[in-house]
Amino acid sequence: MQAAPGVRMRNRLQRINCVLHCVGGLLQMLALVLLFPLIVVLSHWGRYDDGWLTVGAFIVPAGVSLVAGLLLRWVCRSEELDATGSMLFCALGWLFASALGALPFVIGIGSGYLDAYFEAMSGFTTTGITVYSGLDEMPRSILFWRALTQWLGGVGILSFFLIVTFRGSGAHHIFGAESHKMSSSRPVPGLAHTLKVVWGIYTLLTAGGAVILVVERMPVFDAVCHALTALSTGGFSPHDSSIDFYRTAGHSNYRLLEYTVTLLMMLGGINFLVHYRVLTGHIKALWDNIEIRYWWRLIAAFTVIVMVERLRTAGVLGALVRGEGIDGGRIEQAFRYGIFQVVSILTTTGFATRDIGSDFFGTVSRQLFLVMMVIGGCVGSTAGGLKVLRVAILNRLVIRELFKLRVSGRASAELIIDGKKVPDEEIHRVGALFFAWIGLLVAGGAITAAFSGQGAVASFSGMCSALGNIGPCYISGREMIEMHAFVKLTYIFGMLAGRLEILPVLLLFSRRAWR
Repeated sequence: MQAAPGVRMRNRLQRINCVLHCVGGLLQMLALVLLFPLIVVLSHWGRYDDGWLTVGAFIVPAGVSLVAGLLLRWVCRSEELDATGSMLFCALGWLFASALGALPFVIGIGSGYLDAYFEAMSGFTTTGITVYSGLDEMPRSILFWRALTQWLGGVGILSFFLIVTFRGSGAHHIFGAESHKMSSSRPVPGLAHTLKVVWGIYTLLTAGGAVILVVERMPVFDAVCHALTALSTGGFSPHDSSIDFYRTAGHSNYRLLEYTVTLLMMLGGINFLVHYRVLTGHIKALWDNIEIRYWWRLIAAFTVIVMVERLRTAGVLGALVRGEGIDGGRIEQAFRYGIFQVVSILTTTGFATRDIGSDFFGTVSRQLFLVMMVIGGCVGSTAGGLKVLRVAILNRLVIRELFKLRVSGRASAELIIDGKKVPDEEIHRVGALFFAWIGLLVAGGAITAAFSGQGAVASFSGMCSALGNIGPCYISGREMIEMHAFVKLTYIFGMLAGRLEILPVLLLFSRRAWR
């Protein structure tokens, strides 16, 4: 017996109601977060254009977010979210958060809404592509908001929502929809405890990073912003020239600052389960699994290649061959630039001491940067990209298939990683995500080339930057600011898809998923 039309309609609307009810809760939390920059407004009152205008830039969006959240919670009833509903909430939550997070840029600095939305999405997804210039003269509260969006997005705005407000039984589905990294062990039993541990470690490392930078004589405001965006592997800096600002400004400790930021980015790119194990005395966690071993090897190999090419370009290698002695200063500089750039790109942070598309880096290094954009950081970290563990799995799959060919197919078909069988479902997911990645990279690159006049490599790097949540690419900052609106919309989609691992975003376009 078929249900009545009215019953069928109510059933179809049930999932939408549940999703929007949760979105309402997220917006209520966002209203509180939007008030945090007011502390910076008060501390910088009358300087850098911080004053009544920037007060309104955060009060108004906070009010809008609060009212919208209350309405959604009142109109839409609460039910437990299933896995599909959690993915829809995840995608919609990031879209709504970015939509309201864009308003401070519109009100505070008079930005157009598309650029403001682009900047907010780049912040929350920790991508780091910016369409703004003149950062050194911007209100400090706006710069702090940019950094705060990246810090919240680093571990996940929905995980922050869960630990602050959400107590529903569907919390596990929501966490799984956003955590996006592959199936991995939790540091402690229970979701609530896991979230507390992860956010506790995240906060501790951020605070420690800010203190170290202050001790190294970085201005306090800069230290806070860089700590927020280095641990989150976001890359927003309060200066147009990013970390290179301190070298060009003649800061006495600029080398030490670069090494410290490199360390903070590296910590952000490592699985937080590794951090937990190290903090609880298990130092071997730094090398006892396949992903972390791949991670160290990739950093070492890429750094050596970039360093050697830089030394060759600078003529240092030629001098060594001719027996003219070792230039220790040049070697240290090449190492520092090499490891900073490699860690920045591999962790998809996007800080820069030099433009990655400039002639400062050789042809081989610039091509390697594209490879690093795709690889990204570790599973369970704040970094984007395809993830090192997935690269390791794909590599092992190729090795396994070659081995099977050598022994005429008599070998076991199981894929073993760290002594455990990788489920077929996980292998299929890796293959699907890799295919989706390639498809979106090609589509985004083609759109960029068609609407911007950029060459093939630059166009590909632009979408690679958006989808990998990294920031730097071969398109200059000025060209990015002047990019066609359709390309910016494409990159907004790419940033969200990359942060949420594509599938939750694609689910938004499925009619069946909403029923």
